[in-house]
Order: sequence, then structure tokens, then C-alpha cells
Amino acid sequence: MIVVLKQGVAGGEVDAFTVELERRGVKIHLSRGASQTVLGLVGDTTGIDQEGLLAHHLVEKVLRVQEPYKRANRMFRPEDTRIDVEGPDGVLRSIGAGCAAIIAGPCSVENRDQIVAVARAVKEAGAGFLRGGAFKPRTSPYSFQGLGCEGLDLLLEARKETGLPVVTELMAIHQLEVFDGVDVIQIGARNMQNFTLLRELGRCRKPILLKRGLASTITELLMAAEYIMAGGNDRIILCERGIRTFDSYTRNTLDISAVPALKRQTHLPVIVDPSHATGLAWMVPSMAKAAMAAGADGLIIEVHNNPEKALCDGEQSVTPEDFSSLMGSLRRYAEFEGKTLS
Repeated sequence: MIVVLKQGVAGGEVDAFTVELERRGVKIHLSRGASQTVLGLVGDTTGIDQEGLLAHHLVEKVLRVQEPYKRANRMFRPEDTRIDVEGPDGVLRSIGAGCAAIIAGPCSVENRDQIVAVARAVKEAGAGFLRGGAFKPRTSPYSFQGLGCEGLDLLLEARKETGLPVVTELMAIHQLEVFDGVDVIQIGARNMQNFTLLRELGRCRKPILLKRGLASTITELLMAAEYIMAGGNDRIILCERGIRTFDSYTRNTLDISAVPALKRQTHLPVIVDPSHATGLAWMVPSMAKAAMAAGADGLIIEVHNNPEKALCDGEQSVTPEDFSSLMGSLRRYAEFEGKTLS
């Protein structure tokens, strides 16, 4: 249930009204916008009289939420959420609410020289975040699985040298203890419905980059976000990374329509991964620009300084030179959409 308050209501009145509602057995999600204050009632609202609420002198209107996701619902928070991340260089990078983030780096951390070189290159080109995998979920048990904790240490070293905040994938709950230095935790497509892991992340206060499952609906993605938000962590970035279809020409099929669909349904930032969506480096620039034109709040792009010798996903990784060239176009697309790259 959504309760929209009248304009000009004093903070003390809102607090008192919130306490009154909580006595009826529901939890309150409070959203204060520039012009509106919205109360989201979470829990069993069947016993709350809608007409009685409408009669309250503070209430403008009352709405029933039909969708199963509540906290992620734009009705709960009409204004876009912005996720702020401060890097080790003291610079604040933002995602959402008019800020578009470019996250770039190799699929996997391979060695110190590789990750530091790529980190320096993507920063010089204008990327705001460094991505890199230390723990890698692979379809084959014989494929390169990442360097693990050693790779994480190298990634954090590149973070320190460049000042870029880092984004890296968490695969299991027990790995959380070594993720203290990580700025944004990525949850991959295979773990999107690992509900035990999602619940644990609800107790975490780090931003979560949540990728859409390869066969998941938009509602299922939002429900996965709801699991995290229900635990108290609302710093979530949704990521469209392509879905599995009958076509095998590309690695996956990039669902560009998911961007405006999600932006309509939720206040959470939405970014796109054109690298995993296509699996082909030559397609990445076109799909990256298409995503920005569709209203995405950012991109996560794989960049490798020697894709032909990459230990993981070299065929979908662009070179630092190509990435730098692409950044020029992305700035123009962002400006056209009224957004600032960060």
C-alpha cells in the first residue's frame, strides 16, 4: 500500500503518523522527494482501512500496489535512486538520477601487469569504475576459474594505484569476509536467484550490482532485488546482460527493451553489459550506444590489453584503444539524454 502525503506536511507530523501506522503491524518505507513524501506500507495491509486513511488530514491519496515487489517499485519511490561511491582517490562517482557510470576492465584478473595496465588505460579514457573477476563462475570445470584471493589482492592494488573504485563478482557467502576493500559487489546471472546469498547481502551496506539471469523475466529480476532490499540494503544497481533465446549467432540476446521497461517499473539504476550480451567485441560499441540511447544509467564493458591471449572471454573484450574511441561517442549520447558520465 502507498500513502502519498499532502505537500507542506511538517517532519514531526510525518514521524507521528508513521508511528501510528507501525502500531497496526506494518513496516514503513519513507521516501522524501523534492515535492512529495511517500509512505510505503510493507506487510499485511488487509486490515488497514483505505477509506479511513484517505480521511486523515495528512493524506493526499492511497494506492494499492499490485506488483509483488514493493521496495523496488517506483510507486514506493517516484524519484530515481542515485548510488554514490567514493573511490580511494576521494572522488565521488554516482550511478542513476542523471549520472551514467562507465565500468570497464578485464573479464578476469590474470597478473599484476595486466590489471594495472588496463586500469590505467580505462581511467585515462574516462571510465569511472574498474571491473575485474577474481572468482569466476565457468560453465566448464576445466576452464580458468580466476586467481581467487590472489586476484582480489591484485585488483585492490590496481584500485590503489589508479584511484578507481572496483566492481567484482561474489559467488558465495563465505567470500564476503575477503571483500572488505571492494567498492561494489557484483552478483552474476547464475546467482540472481540464490536467495540465501541475496538475503545475506541485505545485511551488507555495500552497493550491489545485480545481473539479470539468462532466462529470467523482468519481474523475477525485480523480485531478486526485493530480497536484498527487504534485508535493509537498497543500494542496488540492476544490470541487463542479455537473455538466452533460440538464436546462437550471439552469446546471448541483448534485451534493450528491458531498459525502458525497468525504468518505468523501478526507481533503481539500470545499466547494460553489451560484452556478455553479444559475446563479440565488434558488436560492443553499437550495443553500448543503443543502451545509452534507450536510457541506461551506465555500462559495464570488458576491456583487455591483449584479447587474443586472454584467459577468459577474449572474443568479447575490446582493446583499450577501441574503448577510448567508444568513450567519445558515449559522452555525446549521455549528453543527449541529459546525463553526466561518471
